[in-house]
Amino acid sequence: MNRFARLFAALDGTTKTTAKTAALAAYFRDAPEEDRLWTIALLSGRRPKRAVTATELREWAAGAADLPHWLFEEAYSVTGDLAETIALVLPPPTRDSAETLGGHMRALVALVGRPAPQRQAAILAAWDSLGPDERFLFNKLITGGFRMGVSQGLMTRALAQATGLEEATLAHRLMGDWTPAGTSYATLIGSDDPAAAGRRPYPFALASPLEDPPEALGDPADWLAEWKWDGIRGQLIHRPGAFALWSRGEDLITDRFPEFALLANLLPPGTVIDGEVVAWGGDTPLPFADLQKRIGRKSVPKRLLAEAPARLLAYDLLEEGGQDLRSAPLGLRRARLEQLVGALPAGGLLGLSPALPVTGWAALASLRAMARGAAAEGLMLKRLSSAYHVGRKRGDWWKWKLDPFTVDAVMIYAQAGHGRRATLYTDFTFAVRDGDDLVPFAKAYSGLTDDEFRRITDWVRRHTLERFGPVRRVVPELVFEIAFEGIQASPRHRSGIALRFPRMLRWRQDKTVAEIDTIQTLRVLLAGQRGFCTPAPPEEI
Repeated sequence: MNRFARLFAALDGTTKTTAKTAALAAYFRDAPEEDRLWTIALLSGRRPKRAVTATELREWAAGAADLPHWLFEEAYSVTGDLAETIALVLPPPTRDSAETLGGHMRALVALVGRPAPQRQAAILAAWDSLGPDERFLFNKLITGGFRMGVSQGLMTRALAQATGLEEATLAHRLMGDWTPAGTSYATLIGSDDPAAAGRRPYPFALASPLEDPPEALGDPADWLAEWKWDGIRGQLIHRPGAFALWSRGEDLITDRFPEFALLANLLPPGTVIDGEVVAWGGDTPLPFADLQKRIGRKSVPKRLLAEAPARLLAYDLLEEGGQDLRSAPLGLRRARLEQLVGALPAGGLLGLSPALPVTGWAALASLRAMARGAAAEGLMLKRLSSAYHVGRKRGDWWKWKLDPFTVDAVMIYAQAGHGRRATLYTDFTFAVRDGDDLVPFAKAYSGLTDDEFRRITDWVRRHTLERFGPVRRVVPELVFEIAFEGIQASPRHRSGIALRFPRMLRWRQDKTVAEIDTIQTLRVLLAGQRGFCTPAPPEEI
């Protein structure tokens, strides 16, 4: 655990990519193989099931520190981070331990489902053998809040330096549903098991946001334009003995879309298709909220299958007849995809994401403005000569999204952040007007600078009306412009509305609470999302 703590300190102490890569590469060369495996798993989001709840950790830590519960909670409200609070309040350890990261992780996995007294004894024993830094990391591993500020691409690059293997090879081997309990470091990194490779997806190619005018991309004839669909990015795999659907987050979601099983009889073996899973109604995608009802379910009832039937809108062919096509130009891959989909029954489970006419950038801008009428978020622009790259590679694939919806709202509640922002109030609840009342409708915690958060924190401390644990009710005075990507009805919220990806666009210091938007503004936007707003003709946009 000491070695892992030193790695964390090295990564946390620099913002330089080269320094982080070097620290990780050195760790992957020297650490025990089990520790390397768990580090790869943690950095790629493969966290084990939690064995202990946050409530239990609070109670056990307060007892071990001989603190009343209220005093522990006060300390927690100041730090804003449970793992850090526990590490700070616990008494010094009474013994040393040379236990490795792998040993601690195996012990945590073994605690799942055990009686509370047994779990408590194991956690207390671990705390008593770890120093403050190791305790902090151990607590993060327990709570599932572990972050190291390292992307999977950077980790793969460091692993390539440590092993001498190519990044692309490693990126592919790290995909799939492997776990540290079911494999070893040598098996994962050093061999390409055909059985494991059968269901394994390819690393997804990602697009960058288009920030400059599209004219900077050059000749529009060099580009493929498609709608940017609002669904679940997925790879459909049909190889000999394997049929699977993977999400971009490397979740195996085959069981959540059982209707796609019919495609195993229609697609030739050795086929891998990249596309977007959407809920389909008639001849157009349904709102993402309809698809969301199927996410997170282990089984999908017949009612949901009927209400939100799924369709895969294909936009790339990665493998055909067992041949990896990723290095071929997009134009060739697209032509083969069109032939493949064209041979299938029309109107079925698999459709082609249509290529939009590219007659000029002005015409594409007009199409983009009509995206919401097509149930899309904007346009995708892909260079016809591009390969299917790993991760995000600027220059070849761009997402040209619509400008977000915006409303002006007033902050009514504030809560401290976490990590480096634990001493600042950064998590806010916002309200709009409903007559003389204020109706809460959204929470947001991103979009402002550290300096703005510091100024707002000072204001919150001076204008608090009530405290509810870590939450403060404040004078409804500060106005913010809230941006969001979508809106949907929600009976769970007092406003009857839920927003998609809300964030603070700017602090409107020029506006008063009397000038904020109303609940009716949101209801009009909701009506538009449901299809009551139609796009204007291009010449009117």
